[in-house]
Amino acid sequence: MKHPKIPVARSIIALCEAKEIQHVVISPGSRNAPLTNGFAYHPNIKTYSVVDERCAAFVAIGMAQQLRKPVAVVCTSGSALLNYYPAIAEAFYSDIPLVVISADRPIERIDIGDGQTIRQRNVFENHILYSANLHSEVVLENVASDKKLQQKQFESRKHNEREINLALNKAIEGKGPVHINVPFYEPLYDMVEDVNVTPLQILPEIIERSYSQPQLQAYVDLWNKAKRKMVIVGLSQPNAMEQQFLDLLAEDESVVFFTETTSNVHHPKFFTRIDTMIGPIEKDENREELFEALQPDILLTFGGMIVSKKIKAFLRNYQPKQHWHVDPKKAYNTFFCLNKHFETSVDSFLSNFLPLTRKISSTYHPFWEETRSKRKLRHDEYMDKIPYSDLKAMQQIVPKMPENHIVHLANSSTIRYAQLFKWKESLNIYCNRGTSGIDGSISTSVGAAIVSKEPVLMITGDLSFFYDSNALWNNYLPKNFRIIILNNRGGGIFRILPGDKNSETFDTYFETVHDLNAKPICDLYGFEYAAANSSEEIEEHLNAFFDTSEKPKVLEIFTPRKVNEEVLLEYFNYIKS
Repeated sequence: MKHPKIPVARSIIALCEAKEIQHVVISPGSRNAPLTNGFAYHPNIKTYSVVDERCAAFVAIGMAQQLRKPVAVVCTSGSALLNYYPAIAEAFYSDIPLVVISADRPIERIDIGDGQTIRQRNVFENHILYSANLHSEVVLENVASDKKLQQKQFESRKHNEREINLALNKAIEGKGPVHINVPFYEPLYDMVEDVNVTPLQILPEIIERSYSQPQLQAYVDLWNKAKRKMVIVGLSQPNAMEQQFLDLLAEDESVVFFTETTSNVHHPKFFTRIDTMIGPIEKDENREELFEALQPDILLTFGGMIVSKKIKAFLRNYQPKQHWHVDPKKAYNTFFCLNKHFETSVDSFLSNFLPLTRKISSTYHPFWEETRSKRKLRHDEYMDKIPYSDLKAMQQIVPKMPENHIVHLANSSTIRYAQLFKWKESLNIYCNRGTSGIDGSISTSVGAAIVSKEPVLMITGDLSFFYDSNALWNNYLPKNFRIIILNNRGGGIFRILPGDKNSETFDTYFETVHDLNAKPICDLYGFEYAAANSSEEIEEHLNAFFDTSEKPKVLEIFTPRKVNEEVLLEYFNYIKS
């Protein structure tokens, strides 16, 4: 087996293997050659070449989401590293273990005019769990004859091994991004055979906190007295919570349980479409009375970021007396009224908490269950009558999804349209909601498709697709990968948001109107391509879209730019009755 000649590179690779990092996404460069060659020659590590560093980091995020293990990215020195920042921020806020390994120039070469050289140490300090700044190691043949140099090398090696361990452990323990910055002296490409690599290894520690009955009793007492309890689950990995505990909450008529498309939890009594419940109340003449009827005494939240702006606005204006969040790592004060952070897993909390609670008689769930039934009828009526639009296209896509697929949703309009529909329970649904940016949506789905056993569908708007189209520039895409593009020829979400749609700047600087289509990109990267310009054409193409093929596929759906806004805004007026 071949190893890089530079010892610190060998240590990084050996410790990555020891901590079960089995996938490494590499972007080309020279300074990172010791790492590139070392990982590429390693029999137990799978490597991928992705040229664009921004895409590479999001590809790694998509892999890490599916594998639920750290995935590493490797790049050369200079501005290459900075292209990782959008994905690092996403990983930071979405709790994804991303290991960034950057090659660097030795410290004395910084700020003297060398090419591809920037200040890389601690460059991500605002959005990183740990920054390991390693020491350069000079490979000298006769070090044994110089005791001082020998001692210096020994100290540098131990420093490096400790820092690598701490960084990798933090990614595992804290479920987030870490940065290992390693400066290399030349020569960079030398390899050696059969070196015994045994770096210091510090094992990660994952400590699960648990709450006893005395610690919970005060909260149990509040819960048992409250006749209006609301539970909201934000973004969550599939199967992240035991169904038995969710079922117990669902059977309590004093509990209204809201989920989002990205929550990946299911029960017939859960309210799966938050905006469909909240949006019509905003339009109702009795809105204050209805909002007060919905206002909970206790709000219990699980999971990550919440998509719905409507539930955020409602709970900020009609705050519960108690808001408790359950998560082993962090709790955001999303509704400005957080009282308690239970620093444990949802399953651990519920397994200790629910046996102490009792169900109480309440009209809370029955009233809103009746309201939901009325909303569903009006939703179906409205969908039958609306003209061809983004919303109509989404209505056609959702029921056509085959079972047991992974679905990735782009941000802006796409995720918000998706929130208005009930999706099949066998689907695992993801969206980059850590920072809610359009950058990296396609790349993340590509990463998922590369490592997933299940087929992956990406649903995206046109701007998100074109912005991240370098995601398709790799040799690893499976034949069953699918992309649906809703092309409304611009940033359609800006037509939905408040603002002057007739201003001189709107078309150019907000909606960014264009006449692009995806066919040239599909031709370039070897995708099958189809286009739809009507409901009939969508139906025709969807009938065969998920069939087995020799190439991945793109279906581009063109919708009328100025109709979408009217159709969506009228939706909430219509279903309130």
